[in-house]
Amino acid sequence: MAIYITQLFNGLSVSSILLLIALGLAITFGLMNVINMAHGELIMIGAYATYVTQNMFKSALPASMFDYYYILAIPVSFAIAFLFGWLLELSLIRHLYGRPLDSLLATWGVGLALQQLARSIFGAPNVGVTSPSWLDGGLTIMEGVVLPYKRLFIIALVIICLLAMYFYIYRSRAGRNMRAVMQNRDMAACLGISTRRVDAVTFAIGSGIAGIAGCALTLLGPIGPSLGTYYIVDAFMVVVLGGVGKLVGTLLGALGIGMTNTLFEYWTNASLGKVLVFVCIVAFLQWRPRGFVAMRTRSLD
Repeated sequence: MAIYITQLFNGLSVSSILLLIALGLAITFGLMNVINMAHGELIMIGAYATYVTQNMFKSALPASMFDYYYILAIPVSFAIAFLFGWLLELSLIRHLYGRPLDSLLATWGVGLALQQLARSIFGAPNVGVTSPSWLDGGLTIMEGVVLPYKRLFIIALVIICLLAMYFYIYRSRAGRNMRAVMQNRDMAACLGISTRRVDAVTFAIGSGIAGIAGCALTLLGPIGPSLGTYYIVDAFMVVVLGGVGKLVGTLLGALGIGMTNTLFEYWTNASLGKVLVFVCIVAFLQWRPRGFVAMRTRSLD
């Protein structure tokens, strides 16, 4: 029983991390149809923002205040990644809507430039972020089963971000405008919606969520300029498997990949488990090419 509970929690933990990483991409790729290959570098920006916040607390505040740095690091990571996404949309992405291959190449180049910028500022070696003391240890469920506080905190953070995105997209005026622009841009413009402002805000919000994902990844290990490249493929798999343009699909995709990956790794090993996950995704997409949840539209195929 202890082994089953541990594996179930590991699967939920991996799924929550994948969901947080893919949530921002589900907006930029799923709703805006922009292939943003710099999404991993936006995650890296959020991680380094957490690292800088930690160093500022160490150098400018008393040691007793250090444990509170992470609470401030989450909104700081969101704000800095939001700003980078806003500037990227205004300067580059805005001119590439409807040109997916061009946006892929352009954002890939932006990602390489951001990686080099991070190496120039912080150095090539990985750096460590010290987690606050209130996240040390774990919750003992039964003998042999301890749930780390860091993983539990990430799961709670993912739930908060998911609920916030749901209320923004489906329960707010700005979210209604965003969905209107994505479904029929010309009609939304005729009704008085500023499509350019909606595009910029939507892309920036997706980038900000990527920053929060980078902040969460600092709890799991050291960070470096190549941090985002390890997760970008998994993020695209989650969005494509879940179904383009649906938060529920993104949630199902993250749960499916996280659970099956943990299960296959337990039965085999890490490398073979990853291969089996890829095989299952390919087989599933042959059966349901639009993923778990397909977006309904009035347009003809």
